[in-house]
Amino acid sequence: HVQLVESVGGSVQAGESLRLTCEISLYIYSSYCMGWFRQTPGKERAAVAAHYTGTATTYVSDSVKGRFPISEDSAKNTMYLQMNSLKPEDTDMYYCAAAFDSRCDYSWYRVWPYNTWGQGTQVTVS
Repeated sequence: HVQLVESVGGSVQAGESLRLTCEISLYIYSSYCMGWFRQTPGKERAAVAAHYTGTATTYVSDSVKGRFPISEDSAKNTMYLQMNSLKPEDTDMYYCAAAFDSRCDYSWYRVWPYNTWGQGTQVTVS
């Protein structure tokens, strides 16, 4: 049973940086899609970025393009979201997710391909 374990988020000032990590509990031998989503209470979960391990292709939403690079360390089974130049509007609960049957591509921003989710971590920017 695969689990995703996220690092603790935090509270930072606008302009500062924060790095979120997502560790996969089991080694996955095949390629898959990993993503980060955000969610405000009462609203739908929205995609932030995704990474396909097979080709190291990344996808990033327009709202964070150039600020939130996504990366992975396959040796550590860990995915990262480096959050730079944070803004108050980045405040949200962030979730990592894995889509083991997906190559990301056209559906990377959709919730439905992702079948395993982390517990979520709060990021607050003031």
